[in-house]
Amino acid sequence: MGYRVVVAGATGNVGREMLNILDERQFPVDELAVLASRRALGTEVSFGDKTLKTQDIEQFDFTGWDRALFAIGSDGTKVHGPRAAKAGCTVIDNSSLYRYDPDVPLIVPEVNPQAIHRYAAKNIIANPNCSTAQRVVALKPLHDRATIKRVVVSTY
Repeated sequence: MGYRVVVAGATGNVGREMLNILDERQFPVDELAVLASRRALGTEVSFGDKTLKTQDIEQFDFTGWDRALFAIGSDGTKVHGPRAAKAGCTVIDNSSLYRYDPDVPLIVPEVNPQAIHRYAAKNIIANPNCSTAQRVVALKPLHDRATIKRVVVSTY
């Protein structure tokens, strides 16, 4: 049994990469909806050997969908994330909107998978920015061996 999955922001670089990773990892997708803003409505995106047309996120009904991967930025997520979550669809947000919300777990699966159970408060899961996610995956085994007390990082 697979999942009914939504990718919001499917026409952007991050959304397209989400589609590629779902395909590469053979994530069990029974049905896939790809969403975009009205500006990109009808744009075609690839998922494996399929070509899908984007639907309007403003009009999309999230009822009955299992997971929504959001790659639309904080402004769009602020509007559509809670709407999807309220409809029963678990939102996995890639924006910065929920990263400091105490009711939304900030998850890096290789580092803190046990925190996933806290998503139920809002039905939303956040993830850190790309440079942080990569860094903590590398630091976690080091921290487990010898507690890291401080890390100073500069990104450009």
